Amino acid sequence: MLQIECISIFDMLKIGVGPSSSHTLGPWRAAERWLTELRQNGQFDQITSVTINMYGSLSLTGKGHATDYAVMLGLSGADPEYIPIEDIHPLVHHIKEHKILKLGNEKEILFDPDIHIIFHRKFLPFHANGLKFEALLASGQKKSKTYYSIGGGFVVVEERKNAKKKKDAFNSFPFPVQKGTELLGFCAQEQKSISEIVLENERSLRTDAEIDIEIKRIWDTMLECMYTGCHTEGKLPGGLNVKRRAYDIHKGLKGNLPYDNPEEWLMTIRQTEVKFRQILQWVSCFALSVNEVNAALGRVVTAPTNGSAGVIPSVLMYYMVIENHGGTMDHIKQFLLVAGEIGSIFKKGATISAAMGGCQAEIGVSSAMAAWMQPTSQTGWRNRMAHGGASAPTMPRRWSGSTCPGNWLHRWRATLPVVMS
Repeated sequence: MLQIECISIFDMLKIGVGPSSSHTLGPWRAAERWLTELRQNGQFDQITSVTINMYGSLSLTGKGHATDYAVMLGLSGADPEYIPIEDIHPLVHHIKEHKILKLGNEKEILFDPDIHIIFHRKFLPFHANGLKFEALLASGQKKSKTYYSIGGGFVVVEERKNAKKKKDAFNSFPFPVQKGTELLGFCAQEQKSISEIVLENERSLRTDAEIDIEIKRIWDTMLECMYTGCHTEGKLPGGLNVKRRAYDIHKGLKGNLPYDNPEEWLMTIRQTEVKFRQILQWVSCFALSVNEVNAALGRVVTAPTNGSAGVIPSVLMYYMVIENHGGTMDHIKQFLLVAGEIGSIFKKGATISAAMGGCQAEIGVSSAMAAWMQPTSQTGWRNRMAHGGASAPTMPRRWSGSTCPGNWLHRWRATLPVVMS
């Protein structure tokens, strides 16, 4: 029988740092994982020097996506979920200036990024995003490991040793899902909504309290990200003098009610009159705010990637401040359970890596995730969605589209009468 890897919604919705899940978050996590393996093998204390080799897309666009920053921060023991954003540049600057890296925040080694981070133009056969870590031990022995960042912050090795554990966990799910038709079949069989089916699977991995805490943390990060983007003016970093747009759009839409934090901001938008012609302006503003925070090495939620991180928060924010002023954390929970599951179906059957599938692998998948997000699933709604695309991801072009990010809003808007009915 075909075995499919277990993918939790918390695998699809990861908290991390921009600008890229495949070129920033993935390499960061790979560096952390390598250090963990060296510790487990009793080799960490013997390390005298470290070299990182970037291949393929990580090499060709790595500096533009802060891949060099990511591996240095990961090797330094910083966690992308929790490191204060304002500490990122000073930490990297300290490494570059002093040519010293504090490995795992414990052991200082000589490290010159210009020498010890090598960008190779060639591609490795397994995947376009490859990186190899090499350590020289005190004994003169060398230890190396190659990882692949396959999109959405997921990191694998070619032999996929961890895949068996994931497959075993998948088989322990009460409702293992590979395709959309299977998901809808379980809904009909159990007379449950999509979010209820997904929640039962998550309960096989975590307690209800843990699930609620993590979903709240994801939403808080999304809300904080939109708040930051809407209230930060100026130009984006990178030297191209790109002006931030969300600030001016937000300034032209918001009312005069005072607020001091993201939660109060949400409430004031609910109290602001939103004319019909302004609805998509608000949605675009929310999405742009996330994209700009992401571009500035800010904290975002992969949904399912950093490149498409603006879609899910903007649609969810639309629901909370325009569609349903009575929206609560229960609605958000249902919303994200469904979105995470739909994203996982695409990952299991197609790809969420832009290096492999282009724009449709990111922005197309996120649009499909947003289109399926419905706080109160109804039988009629499920049937209409099933008719439109229950075979996802066996037909990724149909659900993902084949165009670039500029059309995501139109793609999502076309599904809005169905999704929000």
